Amino acid sequence: MSDNDISQEFGRRIAVLRRSHKITLDQLADRSGVSRSMLSQIERGMANPTLAVAARIAEGFGLSIAHLVEAEIRTSLIEIVGSEDEQAIFADKKGCRVRTLSPLHREKDVEFYELAFSARGTLDSDAHFAGTREILTVASGSVTLTISGEDPVQLSSGDSANYPADRRHSIANENDQPSVCYLVVTYS
Repeated sequence: MSDNDISQEFGRRIAVLRRSHKITLDQLADRSGVSRSMLSQIERGMANPTLAVAARIAEGFGLSIAHLVEAEIRTSLIEIVGSEDEQAIFADKKGCRVRTLSPLHREKDVEFYELAFSARGTLDSDAHFAGTREILTVASGSVTLTISGEDPVQLSSGDSANYPADRRHSIANENDQPSVCYLVVTYS
């Protein structure tokens, strides 16, 4: 097993335990004394914890490090991104909260997001990689979709738009009521 494989497996183990104990990253951070951001990086396999950090995480679960590493962890075929999981919040600014609905640890060619707009909220995006497309579906309310070089398009509840996201684009709720949309991002 490579170092990267070990980091990925350790991170997966932490994420599975955290979900099975029904605790958030913030709660595990409080219990272990390891920062939320470090825990998030470890779960995603982006950080390789020191032995001391791994021991503190184990203690946060009430386990020894040996039990954490050796424990049989049963995983379900069903992965859940909980509605209260703060790690799933991708961004929250300018009146738009972006929450990922795709499991964060998965390599993916498709990403799935919930966009919750407050009144007059906007989501401005720079051009993504060449060939990137987005599919936007309005679940409630209405929004205005603007793509660089194109006329703005109004979308209402139930409408769906498919467009190139490799150009600057924005989604705006120009109303006094909140709006909720679902966004699928695909990469070719």
